[in-house]
Amino acid sequence: MKWVLVFPGWLKRLAFRFVSAITFWPFILVKHSHLKADERLICHEMIHLRQQVELLVLPFYLWYLTEYLVRLIQYRNRHQAYVNISFEREAYAHESNPDYLSQRKFWAFLRFLSSPGK
Repeated sequence: MKWVLVFPGWLKRLAFRFVSAITFWPFILVKHSHLKADERLICHEMIHLRQQVELLVLPFYLWYLTEYLVRLIQYRNRHQAYVNISFEREAYAHESNPDYLSQRKFWAFLRFLSSPGK
């Protein structure tokens, strides 16, 4: 997949020590080249790409950060805050289904706003 790139070395050291991949429209950046073949991880990140398109990219990042901060206050734990972001809930719930995006409804992440997280 030509839109899946490996993190540049400086980016690995800068901010993404704890993630295997991250999506910056229109790219998926993976920490190591072997992760390009991880179908589950790529599916998870493809769900984020769809979410970004639906929110016209920049609002996605603003919403993501805002929701993370709200969840951080709510859970007082960075990992719990992260896994309870609605975008992450949707991606984790459907990352094992390669057909999910073909049947996904518009703004499906909204269903995960109030559902209990992991």
